[in-house]
Amino acid sequence: MSRKLVYKAIEFDRPERAPRDLWVLPWADIHYPDAVRELKSKFPSDIKSASAYRRESSVVRGDMHKVGTYVDPWGCVFENIHEGIHGEIKDPVVKGENWEDIYKIHIPREWFDIDTDGVNSYCRNNDVFVLAGFCARPFERLQFIRGTEQLYIDLALRNDGLMEFIETLHKFNCDLMEAWAKTDVDSLFMMDDWGAQNNLLISPDIWVEIFKPMYKDYCDIAKAAGKKMFMHSDGNILKIYPHLIEIGVDALNSQIFCMGLENLAQYAGKIAFWGEMDRQHMLVEKNPADIDKAVRKIKELLWKDGGCIAQCEFSPGGKPENVMQMFETWDEITGVK
Repeated sequence: MSRKLVYKAIEFDRPERAPRDLWVLPWADIHYPDAVRELKSKFPSDIKSASAYRRESSVVRGDMHKVGTYVDPWGCVFENIHEGIHGEIKDPVVKGENWEDIYKIHIPREWFDIDTDGVNSYCRNNDVFVLAGFCARPFERLQFIRGTEQLYIDLALRNDGLMEFIETLHKFNCDLMEAWAKTDVDSLFMMDDWGAQNNLLISPDIWVEIFKPMYKDYCDIAKAAGKKMFMHSDGNILKIYPHLIEIGVDALNSQIFCMGLENLAQYAGKIAFWGEMDRQHMLVEKNPADIDKAVRKIKELLWKDGGCIAQCEFSPGGKPENVMQMFETWDEITGVK
């Protein structure tokens, strides 16, 4: 039922109800463990990831959600001062003016060691829509390696070292996408946070020139294998919505309230809105009645015989009763009695 619901929703084929997808940050587990258990019991997610079926990188150290230092699979060092959320890069791996110290980057080729039999068995024995256990995120990966400010400078100057590494990174992503496309997962997955509160983080022209072709390659790999493509991107990304539709993104997880539901209504029926309920203000500051009203507005403007997934992130400041209300309203207005 779950897998079928997701397919029907993203193909605008009148699903029996809106598919559900709850993202829970460790912060919520720490502060509201009972509520998290109740949410998962009453509203189980229809979408899961197969990330448990790959070998982890040998350089990983620490826990990304614990206070202290965490070294990720690429050797990037994050410092975290808050329990239950992700830290920040304070000391970039690559510091050379023209990326001379690129050798410090650990490209996690261990990720090609995929337990294909395990993935296929999981897909076969679970009635959920399964995302690949790898997420391509070129823009964020470059930031983690180089540091955000210096990366913006390199992009503006078309730094030779940066452009060469982008080719290396993109080939790695494509090869790994190809490997996951050979498994029985339902969809490949990519993400990058492209928006600030009111606009893109970089020039749309640079995005189209450098990053759009990469995303198109990932989508092409998915389509060639008969897979869907799901994507996540935070912030106001209104300017790249038509591009993402053009290259074949099937479902996009974005901050729809940040951009304005009315502004997104023109894309209803062209791409599936994979959430999200506003976690900046609605889930934090409002009450269940407000959430109920907001969900009904989403359905009014963005639902076209499907095209919406009931998704939200339970993260710092979120009220459990508001998260609960979001799923209850979606169930009520899309068929569950």
